[in-house]
Amino acid sequence: MNYISTRGNSPKKKFTEILLGGLAPDGGLYLPNQYPQISRDELEAWRKLSYADLAYEVLAKFATDIPPADLKAIVSKTYTAEVYHNVRPGSDTTQITPLRTLEPGLHILELSNGPTLAFKDMAMQLLGNLFEYALDKQHDELNILGATSGDTGSAAEYAMRGKRGIRVFMLSPHQKMSRFQTAQMFSLQDQNIFNIAIRGVFDDAQDMVKAVSNDHAFKEKYKIGTVNSINWARVSAQIVYYFKGYFAATKSSDEQVSFSVPSGNFGNICAGHIARMMGLPIKQLILATNENNVLEEFFKSGVYRPRTTAETAHTSSPSMDISKASNFERFVFDLVGRKSETVRELWSGVDAGKSFDLRGSAHWKNIKQYGFAAGYSTHADRLATIRMVWEKYGVMVDTHTADGIKVGLEKREAGVPLICLETALPAKFEDTIIEALGRKPERPAGMEGLESLPQRCEVMDADLGKLKAYITSNVPQ
Repeated sequence: MNYISTRGNSPKKKFTEILLGGLAPDGGLYLPNQYPQISRDELEAWRKLSYADLAYEVLAKFATDIPPADLKAIVSKTYTAEVYHNVRPGSDTTQITPLRTLEPGLHILELSNGPTLAFKDMAMQLLGNLFEYALDKQHDELNILGATSGDTGSAAEYAMRGKRGIRVFMLSPHQKMSRFQTAQMFSLQDQNIFNIAIRGVFDDAQDMVKAVSNDHAFKEKYKIGTVNSINWARVSAQIVYYFKGYFAATKSSDEQVSFSVPSGNFGNICAGHIARMMGLPIKQLILATNENNVLEEFFKSGVYRPRTTAETAHTSSPSMDISKASNFERFVFDLVGRKSETVRELWSGVDAGKSFDLRGSAHWKNIKQYGFAAGYSTHADRLATIRMVWEKYGVMVDTHTADGIKVGLEKREAGVPLICLETALPAKFEDTIIEALGRKPERPAGMEGLESLPQRCEVMDADLGKLKAYITSNVPQ
């Protein structure tokens, strides 16, 4: 399996060659040169596999340059009940990602059983072990630079704690995460963890990460890698739970399902798009956003119009307070027939702060074949959905999952099972749960009083020079 850039001006590379990096040298994102195709017989053979064994089968299609025994050992070490132990009462404790059925044909795929209570752990724990494996082979070190709107940061930091030769520099928007999310990151005292709060929004932080990645001399000198979903390994790991959710909700591979996916940076639903392209019988991919509905606007109108910092709303589902979706470039690459020259032209405008409009183009005429539907939620919608799910099913959901359920119920098709992807546990968004239900969400053992722990972080303007100086001063020369 070779990997190519969406912008077409970078050489083909293998999985391990792109593992530690982020953007391709030409500023594009890596994708397989072709998607592996999964036959019906293969689907049936995978149906009864454990999560770790399924992860091996899926990832073996993409990481073809990692010896099978090594890959098997990495996934077996990652996907264990000891790592994914925060299972809620009533869930199947033997599963890494239990499927909770609310009623016939309506399900929640629980993805937040990992150490930071968010779906990001599903890929990030694997990424930590892959990084450690690759660095050990190369006798090298890595300085990870990432940006988070809430959950990526803590998932990355918990996955990289104690990993030999790895430091994490994580940018987040200053005072725009939940209190729990903030404490989960900033209370870590590990010497290889550096938290940087940027005065601005997530997009400002993400732009800084991309700018460093595009400074090839700095990136090489300071061995900069990334854990954001621009990293292909993260997307490939997320493909696994679409297969697992499908198998849990069906009895035969002749059936179709739809997935409703809360998505801000398009990474989570991009994995679903790729699973569908591989042959998983997905009828609809329902994209749910919050008030920052750039992606919803595109799928309804054909216009992609990233917002400015001033136009980006601070909401009660803050992990989706994103107005410039990095992974969207991967989907558009497929939509325009994998024509890198078209992607280059479109993103030269996006990178300059402009919009693009595909209405009336031959590409837009093909949009329906990809199975997307889209909608958005407001704060009032989230409160109403959290109350409805609690009162009707006795299940408490977080704000982002509520976005997914609300939009999923609006867009679902009769007779097609709907699987709503869980984003995080409600404990991460306590203030909104109290507002909705008048009670606090339960916390897993060991997380009581998290917000009262000492916190450390560097507050910084969105200044690229200051960021580089900070990295330089904290990396041994």
